[in-house]
Order: sequence, then C-alpha cells, then structure tokens
Amino acid sequence: MRTLCSSTLIGEFFIIGFAGLVAMKDPGLSMTTVWTVCGIAMFLCLALCGVVTLPGGVALGWALQIALVAAGFFVPMMFFLGAVFAALWWASVHYGRKVDEAKARFAAQTDQPDAA
Repeated sequence: MRTLCSSTLIGEFFIIGFAGLVAMKDPGLSMTTVWTVCGIAMFLCLALCGVVTLPGGVALGWALQIALVAAGFFVPMMFFLGAVFAALWWASVHYGRKVDEAKARFAAQTDQPDAA
C-alpha cells in the first residue's frame, strides 16, 4: 500500500505546485498566502509518504484529498484534478491493501514446509 499511496501523493505534490502558479495570477490572492498554503500542502504530501502505513495515515490522506477538491474554489480546474486524485487515492488504498494481503499469504505459504 505504501508504494501506491506514496506515488499518488508525489503526483499531488506536483499538481499543488502547478496550482500555486495558476493561483498566483489571481489578483484577489496575495502571493504570500498562495505559497504559504501551497507550501504547507506540498509538505504534507511528502510527510504523508512516510506515515501512510501508520494508524491515521490514510485518514490524513483523505483530509488532503478533501482540501485538494476544495482548492477548486480558488483554482476551478482543481475541482476536476482533486476528484481525479481522490479516485487515485481510493484506488491506491484499496488495491494497495489487496497487494499487501496477497504478499502476506504468499509469505505464509512459502514459510510452511511441504507435508507431502
């Protein structure tokens, strides 16, 4: 699960950076505010890569997905991109857990000596 979720978070890291560049063009937003918010969100993406397997890591990832969709109020394209990355996050968590379970089953099978 860690690999899939981390890949999604790294993709979000770049998307947030590009959204910051777009938001910078909005005259109603100060550059300091844009880059403070984007910087915090980008840092959270990187920090979550390390804690995604800990208790609460996936929940924090979901909170980041909600924030990414909500960023659409400032950069409208983020409604779409946030939804895409939320779907990718779901797939990363869902299929990542299935891969982890399959790896555990395989490891359990190879550790058992053959009775035949």
